[in-house]
This record gives sequence, structure tokens and C-alpha cells, in this order.
Amino acid sequence: MLATTTPFLDRTLRHIKPQTFASFSLSKSSNLFHHLLHSVTVGKKQQQQMDTARKPTIVFNANNNQCPSAKLIFSAAASVAATAMLIRSVAKDFVPLELRDYIFFKIKNLILSFRSEITLVIEEFDGLNENLLYKAAELYLEPTIPPHTKRIKLALPKRQGKISFSLESNEEIVDNFNGVQVKWRLVSKNFPPKNIPGSDPYNPLLLTTEARFFELSFHKKHKETILNNYMQHILEISKELEEKKKTLKLFTLKSDRYSGRIGDMWQALNLDHPATFQTLAMDSDLKRKIMLDLDRFMKRKEYYKRVGKAWKRGYLLFGPPGTGKSSLIAAMANYLNFDVYDLELTEIKGDSELRKLLISTGNKSIIVVEDIDCSLEFQDRLAQTLAMMPQGLHRHMQVPQQQMTLSGLLNFIDGLWSSCGDERIIVFTTNHKDRLDPALLRPGRIDVQIHMSYITPCGFKMLASNYLGITEHPQLLEIEELLKTTKVTPAEVGELLMKDEGTEKVLQGLIQFLQTPLSDAAAEPQPGMSQQ
Repeated sequence: MLATTTPFLDRTLRHIKPQTFASFSLSKSSNLFHHLLHSVTVGKKQQQQMDTARKPTIVFNANNNQCPSAKLIFSAAASVAATAMLIRSVAKDFVPLELRDYIFFKIKNLILSFRSEITLVIEEFDGLNENLLYKAAELYLEPTIPPHTKRIKLALPKRQGKISFSLESNEEIVDNFNGVQVKWRLVSKNFPPKNIPGSDPYNPLLLTTEARFFELSFHKKHKETILNNYMQHILEISKELEEKKKTLKLFTLKSDRYSGRIGDMWQALNLDHPATFQTLAMDSDLKRKIMLDLDRFMKRKEYYKRVGKAWKRGYLLFGPPGTGKSSLIAAMANYLNFDVYDLELTEIKGDSELRKLLISTGNKSIIVVEDIDCSLEFQDRLAQTLAMMPQGLHRHMQVPQQQMTLSGLLNFIDGLWSSCGDERIIVFTTNHKDRLDPALLRPGRIDVQIHMSYITPCGFKMLASNYLGITEHPQLLEIEELLKTTKVTPAEVGELLMKDEGTEKVLQGLIQFLQTPLSDAAAEPQPGMSQQ
């Protein structure tokens, strides 16, 4: 205590004048001592207060709301950051990766447990297959993109004639469904490129990978509404939008389909065939029956399911060449908005390939097998040729070792493999119905048989309206009378109507053609449609 109070005592004594000591008597010496002691004590307290004031302290007074200084806040933040980096470095060096992932996963779940929002992730691909829900979300969000969106992605697909709109990465859209607010966000992640094995080492091919997915966020109390009702709403709306935007496709077999995947066995072209039921040169009553049958088929999804049958319909179009079988198929495709798959049986090397082709076809499609009689005869002749060849000669000839059989074709029509898809129409065409195997024509395989006959007066009126733009003319009655006794196909009449520009000259030329004696042909049945 003496060492502590001495400096202050010296300062106190220096302020006391010498005359002061002379004025005091001995009787007052004790009072002077007490006075000095009091001064020393007070000075010690002041010194302690001054020392305390020099030390940095962080004090937050709740009464006057005094906040710490910025310097102290930065100092504390730097200490926390340094500590965190030290912990991370130690964890990276000494803690196994699996344990670290587990700890971070638990920490993330702990943080998310305090949030009121839940997020659903819809990825573009489900493994190696395309995620149909992602495609549905793209279609659904296209008309809901608000005008204030800063970035919008435009695209013109290769085989489509309509521009599509979509969100750019990291853009958000807010949607409302029955009073529930949902927030959509498109996320895109790029991965480092990888070299493709087997490519040129001096000019390697790089494979770039991009992962895209939608994040759908909403309040967790609406989880059941979103999963049960909102998702179904998205699928229904996207289905309607897809039908409006759909461009019909004509699919044909790829020549290099054996080296690709199942989904790459077909190549597609736009189907821009102008044929419709309004322009077909057919009997009006026959066209009406065909359209009614197609409409009834489209409305019977639950009926087919209830009776235990695959949702498909089989048609046989038979008649002479040039009677409009292909035009009728195009009109059916345009009427139903169905894609067309041209299945060439002579290109198929076996029943197993036929099954793969069937699996790779899409729903809402028409599968066409033209000239079915010629295709089956070709397969039969090929099988007979192989049977007559020596055993060792097969390997030296470019002849397939497996052939498609009639049994495989019948299983394709109504066997187990026929149920691999919905809303399918199978159309067979032939010029000679009598050459077909009766097993192919039985009910359940061919549901409707349509005879495509020579042109009728009703069909000619449609051709005259389409080609010449006339519905009444004095020479039309004469032509109609000649058509009742003359067998001529719609294709032949159409070619004659295109020969000249003048109507009078064209009709006169058609009359001369119909009056030319023709060799008697076999009696043809009347045009019509029969159901099995």
C-alpha cells in the first residue's frame, strides 16, 4: 500500500505551502495527519478510476442503447472467422469425409427445421430417363412468366415451327394456387468438362455436363395441397398446352438403329400432309362413320380399362392402288393430332426387334404397316430361301439369321406387348385382302375394315371443289353419270384435273378419258366400313 500511495502523497505534499506547517500547533498535528491520510485515500480512488478508463471494454447499456464501436465489432468478427477457418482446416485434415458430410447434413437439417418453408426439387432427368414432371413444369410456367421478368430464354426447336419461352437460370416466378403462394426458381449447375474415351489425343472431344432443376418453395403447412392437387393441376394444364403446341411427326426407322439406344431407333420429320376429312375424295357417309368411330375410341379410356383390354384400335384399309389409303391415314392423324410411325416390316430382322420398336413408340400415335401382304410374303420367301441353303453358306451371305414371324406380328397386335402404351391406332393397308392370313383378320386384331374403292360421284364433287373451286357446272352431271359405269381411282382423276388451267378444257379432257373403253376389271365390292 505504501508503494501505491507514495506517488500521490508526493504530489499532495508539493501543493502544501511551508507556511502551513508553521501555523499549525502541536495540538493540531493529529488533525493534519488525518487530513493527509484522507487525501491519500481519495487520490488512490481517482487513480484507479483513471486506470480503468484507459482499458478497452465492451459495454452495452440497455437504458441508453449505447452500441459498441465499429473497431471492436470488426475485431470480434475477425476472431470468429479465424477460429472457424482453424476448425475447418483441422476437420479437413483429421475428420473423414463421410463423417464431415454426415455432420454438415445434420447441421443443415437442424437449420432447415427452424424454417417455415419447404422446397421441392424437380430435376430434368430421372437417372438416364427424361423426367416428365420437369417437362410438364416447363410447359406450365411458359404462359405464367410475368412481364417484369428481366431475362427470358427463347428457343426454336429443330422440328417445330413455334417459338418456346422459358426461364433463364436463377430467375424466379411466383404462382398462386387456391390461395397458396408458391415460388418457382430454375437452377443450373455446370460441371467440369471431361474427355471422351477413344477420341483423338491431339484433338480430344470434351463432354460438358449441365444439371438443371426447378426448386418449388411454399409454406410447409400446404404440403398436402401442393403434392396432391397442385401437381395434378400442373400435369393437366401442361397436357393441354402440349396439344396446342404439338407439331405432328412422321417417324421412320433409322438405318443405324442397332448401335443406339432404344429411344434412338426412330428418326422424325415434320408431318405437314394437308389431307383432312373435309378434303378427302370419299363418300360423305363413310367419312362420317370413320370420324364417329375415332371419337368413340378417344372417349373410352375408362371403358377399355374396365373390360380389361389395351386402349388401341386396329384398322384395315384395302382396295386398289391410288384410292387414297395414305391420304386417309394422314387425315386421321390430323383429326386426332397423333404422330405417325411408319413401320416397314421388311427392314425388321426378327420378333425381338419388333418388340423393341413397339416399346419405343409413343402414346397418341398411329402405327402404319403398309402393304402388309407384300411384307409377309417377303418374310416367307426369305425363310424358305434360308431353309434351302447349305448350313455353312449362311455365314458368307448378307442374310439375317432371324426373321420376323406371323406369330410375332400377331403378338405385336393383340398380345402382351400390345399393352405397352395407350391411345394407339394400328393401321394396315393392302391391295389384296384375299392374300392375308385369316388369323390376322379376326376381331380383336382388326377392329374396323374400310374398303377404299374407285371414285364415286360424291368423291368427284369433292375433287372438283378442291382442284377447280367449282360446285356447279353443266358438264359435272355428265361426268357423274360416266363415273357410275367407269372404274377410275381418285389419283387418276386428280392428275387429270391438274393438267390445264381452264375449267372447260379440264372437264372436257376428263370426259374424253372416261369415255375411252377400258378393259373389264373384276367386280369390286361397294365402298364402305365394316366392324368386327
